[in-house]
Amino acid sequence: MSTAMNFSSKSFAPRPPDKGAFPLDHFGECSAFKERFMACLRRSGYESAACRQSAMAYLECRMDRQLMANEPLEKLGFKDLINEKSEEKPEKS
Repeated sequence: MSTAMNFSSKSFAPRPPDKGAFPLDHFGECSAFKERFMACLRRSGYESAACRQSAMAYLECRMDRQLMANEPLEKLGFKDLINEKSEEKPEKS
């Protein structure tokens, strides 16, 4: 009796991540934003919800410098922060 298992009947096809691959920030273009985010996380006891503004700024930096694909911030979970920003700006009359 053979104890070897035959896995050839199932094939594994790897697939890329949903958002795709993105380049690393080799030149440190967004390192100041990353450091602000990390400092916020340390201050808040690693409670990421308290640092969403910093996270949004970091992702905006990465998108502006083509270090990740441009995505609407609403799609990345920042819709409520965008609404707050637009409410803070007084309307021109």
